[in-house]
Amino acid sequence: MTRRFLLILLGGAALVLTGPPAWAADAARVSMDKNLFTPQVLKVKPGTTVEWVNDEKRTSHSVFFEKEGLAESDRLFPGESWKRTFDAPGIYPYRCGPHPEMVGTIEVAP
Repeated sequence: MTRRFLLILLGGAALVLTGPPAWAADAARVSMDKNLFTPQVLKVKPGTTVEWVNDEKRTSHSVFFEKEGLAESDRLFPGESWKRTFDAPGIYPYRCGPHPEMVGTIEVAP
């Protein structure tokens, strides 16, 4: 197996790259604060992992993909988070279990 090497000189420091750059897995964050998901609509590529983080000071929330028939996440207390990876293109509406007026959508497109 052959490798291509690229040497880049930056002000006396050298950076060596082997082959094409390795990109980190796609990730995105949704905040839960003031009884809102922010962003309310999140557009991502397939393979993206979305993390919901409860940024409230006192209230618990959950993430519930009710229309897909999936189980509701555990209650997320302030500072806690929950993750889901989206592999297939589509539109994924969700809501907060204890606050049904709190809604969001994940849109997955290539």
